[in-house]
Amino acid sequence: REALLRRMAENTAQRQLLEGVAEVFTLAAAPERIEVYDNSHISGTHMVGAMIVAGPGGLAKNAYRKFDIKTAELAPGDDVGAMREVLTRRFARVQKEDPDRKLGQWPDLVLLDGGQGQLNVGLKVLADLGVNDLCLAAIAKGPDRNAGREQFFVLGRAPFTLPINHPVLYFLQRLRDEAHRFAITTHRAKRSKAIGHSLLDDVAGIGAVRKKSLLRHFGSARDVAAAGLQDLATVPGINAATARKIYDHFHPEG
Repeated sequence: REALLRRMAENTAQRQLLEGVAEVFTLAAAPERIEVYDNSHISGTHMVGAMIVAGPGGLAKNAYRKFDIKTAELAPGDDVGAMREVLTRRFARVQKEDPDRKLGQWPDLVLLDGGQGQLNVGLKVLADLGVNDLCLAAIAKGPDRNAGREQFFVLGRAPFTLPINHPVLYFLQRLRDEAHRFAITTHRAKRSKAIGHSLLDDVAGIGAVRKKSLLRHFGSARDVAAAGLQDLATVPGINAATARKIYDHFHPEG
């Protein structure tokens, strides 16, 4: 009973926060689904995008989504370009999967981590897709990146701030921070996977045992790639045919 009462109190508090969000962004009703977007990278490498979802029940972690940035021509660290790709993929997909907006996949508020640039690209993406009825906002950290002095950017309004003790500000900060955490976690996982990837993983027919034998013999995957055919054939477990396959993989022109 105590757990139920506590849960009911939490739901009431969450609903009040969402009503406050509706007031801040002049929504017709308290949002049932808020989507927050962020991206992460190190010096432009292994860039990923992330989307988190929140609503009356709190964070909906089963609805979180991650996006590997695929646009080849993006400059390293192009956060605006990455946001463009993420939003395009997200809303083009939901248009196909839930065109009538009956499955609860459409947000009532889209919050982007960033400033005017992210807002502009978000508005452009939605306009290109023919979506003109979603509330889109961006949240940028204040001077010296101080928490509590965030600026909000919304179409048709001058950038504005909320009082530092405003409960909606604290709520939106938490959502922004959760999106940032999820983006960083996703990026780290992608980077770790890339670091663990070996040049030998791309050679057909080279399993874990042969890979280990080659690395033990030569010391590194780069040394394997540079090895001659005869040297490869001297490695335990590597017969002449496999040595030829490895050599041809790294020397396609003979």
